[in-house]
Amino acid sequence: MNCAERLVALYGSQAEVARRLRLDRAVVNNWIKFGYVPARWAMEVEALTAGDISAVEVLNEAGARKPLRFKSRPDGESLFGSPLTGSHAMNEFAPRKRINSFHPPQRTLMGPGPTEIHPRVLTTMSQPAIGYLDPVFVEMMEELKSLLRYVYQTRNPLTFPISGPGSVGMEYCFVNMVAPGTKVIVCRNGVFGGRMIENVERCGGTAVVVEDKWGEPIDPNKLEEALRKNTDARVVAFIHAETSTGVQSDAKTLVEIAHRHNALTIVDAVTSLGGSPVRVDEWKVDAIYSASQKCLSCTPGLSPVSFSERVVDFVKARKDKIHSWFMDMNLLLGYWGETTRTYHHTAPTNSLFALHEALLLINEEGIENSWARHQRHHVALKAGLEAMGLKFLVKPEYQLPQMNAVYCPEGVDEALVRRTLLTEFNLEIGAGLGPLAGKIWRFGLLGYSCRPDNVMLCLSALGSVLEDLGLPVHVGDAEAAAHAAYAAMHAKAAQSKAAQSKAKTKAKAA
Repeated sequence: MNCAERLVALYGSQAEVARRLRLDRAVVNNWIKFGYVPARWAMEVEALTAGDISAVEVLNEAGARKPLRFKSRPDGESLFGSPLTGSHAMNEFAPRKRINSFHPPQRTLMGPGPTEIHPRVLTTMSQPAIGYLDPVFVEMMEELKSLLRYVYQTRNPLTFPISGPGSVGMEYCFVNMVAPGTKVIVCRNGVFGGRMIENVERCGGTAVVVEDKWGEPIDPNKLEEALRKNTDARVVAFIHAETSTGVQSDAKTLVEIAHRHNALTIVDAVTSLGGSPVRVDEWKVDAIYSASQKCLSCTPGLSPVSFSERVVDFVKARKDKIHSWFMDMNLLLGYWGETTRTYHHTAPTNSLFALHEALLLINEEGIENSWARHQRHHVALKAGLEAMGLKFLVKPEYQLPQMNAVYCPEGVDEALVRRTLLTEFNLEIGAGLGPLAGKIWRFGLLGYSCRPDNVMLCLSALGSVLEDLGLPVHVGDAEAAAHAAYAAMHAKAAQSKAAQSKAKTKAKAA
């Protein structure tokens, strides 16, 4: 018997061999049909049979076989003068298991991103594809730019989504604004400030780092001092909302300081855009980027950016070539400009459909209402988490409503808690990064995920897991604290509305 037949004899059937090797039964059937086990399976067969069929036997037998020739002409000659391999040989490239259509589980996403996606956005993404220069698509591009300007609160003509994640938006800003030798002040108070430094160095620039403790905002005085010492600095870069810690810095003040020293600014608004106030024109931000999968609640893979005329003029005046062809602003101006469209790359049309719908949802809600919604549910979540005895990493005045970082209780396996939440409650939360790894959890209230049902689910699930681990946690207390927070906010809103109505009535009477 050959190795294939011996293998089946050992385990009784082809189906059992396939099961043990995690193969499709048809693959094993081909082994029997052609009389050998392919060489790539030699080690697996030896391990499976505990050496009864050695790897050497499998290799020798497979090596002795010759590929089958299929006649493509009546005279027996190959069409191209060389033998064609048979279908049995193709099985060596086949997956080890049967692959079916992928259907992800339904998760509640309350980590640092991506967020849950609104059903309208998912439906829009499934619309028929059209060409990226189709007049209908070009018209949609203009609408998308207008919606982005609204969310960014800017009139910048050059406001558009880059094809790629938030990291591409970051790199786009740096490759266009940082030439070899350019000195850049980078403010770092978390993971993503470190990525900015990497971008400066890869562009050939010199990074001067302003350090602040993780969990604390960027200190404006430190930035001022750095600019005084480095009068030749041309760019200041910082994170508005640091995803790794949930801290928010004073972007307006930092931009003002940079401009006093004649430096352009690059601002990371990946986590803040749509969830907390971002006012590009009011703050006079020069370059800003974000990501589609956070508070915009769109599919990952797009990075909305916005540039002032000051930046556009700066890039046009550069004498050297932008070292990335794809991210050269001068080239993309022709594609995302307001007049004719010049081919640059194949835009991800259906993803842009989705972003258009996601931004439309924010427009319908109202950007200020979106900011208020994130703050409202943050207050309720915070009340519940604190009722469990959990402590926040960031001081209240600097906390991001959409990214809540809390310390893990002492002695608790934080990874076990996250795994349990995922497997038993289909709830995803985030872990700490860098020096905070294993020390904190990050609860995201981002975009469509920022809802009262998610807040209550999170408190109930987390409380149950911690209670099971023996912590003195009472789930009911956490839920009650959240409900009380909601009730207090509703009462305050009602009082405010009543006062406004009374003032209007009084004004009319006068």
